[in-house]
Formats: sequence, C-alpha cells, structure tokens
Amino acid sequence: MIREIDTSVITEKIREMCISINYKLSDDMKKAIYRAGENEDDPLGKQIISQLEKNLDIASEDMIPICQDTGMAVIFLEIGQDVHLCGSDLNDAVNEGVRRGYEEGYLRKSVVADPIERVNTRDNTPAIIHERIVPGDKIRIKVAPKGFGSENMSRIYMLKPAQGIDGVREAIVETVKEAGPNACPPMVVGVGIGGNFEKSAEMAKEALTREVGVHSEKKWVRDLEEEALSEINSLGIGPAGLGGRTTALAVNINTYPTHIAGLPVAVNICCHVNRHISCEI
Repeated sequence: MIREIDTSVITEKIREMCISINYKLSDDMKKAIYRAGENEDDPLGKQIISQLEKNLDIASEDMIPICQDTGMAVIFLEIGQDVHLCGSDLNDAVNEGVRRGYEEGYLRKSVVADPIERVNTRDNTPAIIHERIVPGDKIRIKVAPKGFGSENMSRIYMLKPAQGIDGVREAIVETVKEAGPNACPPMVVGVGIGGNFEKSAEMAKEALTREVGVHSEKKWVRDLEEEALSEINSLGIGPAGLGGRTTALAVNINTYPTHIAGLPVAVNICCHVNRHISCEI
C-alpha cells in the first residue's frame, strides 16, 4: 500500500535535527570522548579531553554550538519505494529545513554560492544531499553537519589491486599522519573501500555516521578497523595534536564491489565534533 508523506514533514524534521545536533553531540560520541579521557595516559592529553568534555556540557546546557564551525549540512535520505511524496520538490524541502535550522538556531552560515567567487548564501544552503530508494513505506533521515577543518584533511586514493589490504591500511594511517593537529583530534576516521572514485568518497562520508564502537560484520573489515585504529593511536599525535595515545576514537569502514583493475580508497576525517543524528518518518 502506498503511503503519502508531505515534504513539509521532512522540512520540519531536518530543521529540528540541524539545531539539535549542533548543540548536543550524539550519545555514542559523548561516551567515546569520556572513555578516551579515562584511558589517556598523557597528562596534557588528559587535560585537553577534560576541556572537551566541559565544552560539550556547556554547549548542551546553554544551547550554544559545540563548535563555531557548524559545518556544511550533509543529508542522507533512505526513501521507501512505497512512499508517495506530496508537496514541494524534495530537494527544496530539504534545503528549506537546513535554512530554517541554521537561521532559527543562530548557527554560523558557512556556504558560498560559487567556489571561486565566494559569495556567502547567508543561510547555509544548499546542503549535500544523498538519496537512496529502499524497500518499505518509511523515510529515514540522517543529518551530518561537517566542518571543513577536518574535511580539508581528507584524501582519496586510486590504489592498484596488488597493493591489497596493506596498501589500504597504509593509506588510512598516512592520511591521519599528514593531517596531524589540523583535523582537531581526537578524530573519527571514515573509510570507503571499493566502488569507484565517487562511490568510495560517499561511503567514507556515511561511515562517519555509524555509531562509535560498532564494527563491520565482515571479519577482514573489522580486523582492519581495529588494526588501523591501533596504528593511528601509536602515532603520538594525541588530543589537539599535543601528544598522547588518543589520536582517533574510531575507524569506520564501508565497502562495495569494484572493478577488476581498481582499488579505490577514500579517507574522510572528522574532528571530535562528529555530528550525526537520524530519525524515521
């Protein structure tokens, strides 16, 4: 049976989510940061994590942004094939939700209309929108505002198949090593392996929205997540890049089939303010 959903409902949900996630970090990220504080041996690193914890509390209590860079809004939509959307154009509805959220939430508007002319759009639109049709009559929305301090440190590699899993691991660790303090560690590292050039990047971005501590169901992927995290945390970059064992909180990897001649690997780094929130309509 077809279920009708007015796009105004999507607009309102995205408005609420943009405001909420910029003030209050998700529970999995908060727990990961507090756990890192307990496990950090370096005195300065431990002090910095303590300051990050206080920042989270102040932002939540006073309803102010966790970070001054409130990001470029990234929206993932899983739309049930039995849904009939009514009302305005879907992309317009999504951008209207972002616009209202950033204006009503007094969030910084960071989007420019043209990459060269650099004129601010003044409402943080347009968003980056990823749409996928799935079975069912529901719509699942994920909102992930992404700051560019860490975004600028991300990389994509077109490896040769012969480089294999060792080449993939080296690419992940090298990306973090080159980023150093510029990605505002402790960070979460999203990785996309397979597909093609653009698919690997999209997977890396979505991997950042996975709950910290939840690993892939594939054994080789799970092992790689754990090995890469261990190597990253042995680099000594530490919180804020000032030393310590907590450079990354998680490495999340998504995979997809690829061509016989390729091994695409995208590494999308996010700072400790790894904002992600989801809802279902």
